[in-house]
Amino acid sequence: MVDTALKARSPKKAAITNQGNARLKVLYNQQYVKELIDELGLINPNQVPRLEKVVINIGLGKAKDDKKVMETAANTLKKITGQQPIDTISKLSIAGFKLREGTKIGLKVTLRGEKMYEFTDRLINIVLPRLRDFHGVKAKAFDKSGNYSIGLTDQSVFPELTFEETTTAHGLQAVFVIRCHEQSHAKALLTKFGMPFDKKETK
Repeated sequence: MVDTALKARSPKKAAITNQGNARLKVLYNQQYVKELIDELGLINPNQVPRLEKVVINIGLGKAKDDKKVMETAANTLKKITGQQPIDTISKLSIAGFKLREGTKIGLKVTLRGEKMYEFTDRLINIVLPRLRDFHGVKAKAFDKSGNYSIGLTDQSVFPELTFEETTTAHGLQAVFVIRCHEQSHAKALLTKFGMPFDKKETK
């Protein structure tokens, strides 16, 4: 289902085509693969960087025992992804943080396929431009495998949420898991998608 906010705000950049395929998925298969092969000097399509999944998670920290915060975080993930979040559980016991193994410490959603591309499209073209004093995302936020992380301080920038749903603020993180041979290839893929990297960092 197409987000009504996306239709209203960005008719030329709709996340879904008339055929029911995510816009970025269609562009990737029909245009970006060929362009990346040429630009990166690749031999065949199997070497082209590919977005495999997007993981959106909310770590609740000290608020893990606050029922209202937990409910707000769960609602946020459900509204912005269209999926029911699952609990993240502590695998270790850390006395200094009063943390025991098996304790619920947050929530997460893993997106693949159409929903993965739709979320990426909305984040890049609608959510990030709504940030105050935004100059671009960090160009160095890649890990050694080429996965990219974006952290947001609160959920109010997502147009899917009402004002009442953002009065209890919390942060969240989106991790783009990318299959690639080099970190630079992962960045080239996200650049194709329109990710607004900070020009100062890029230089």
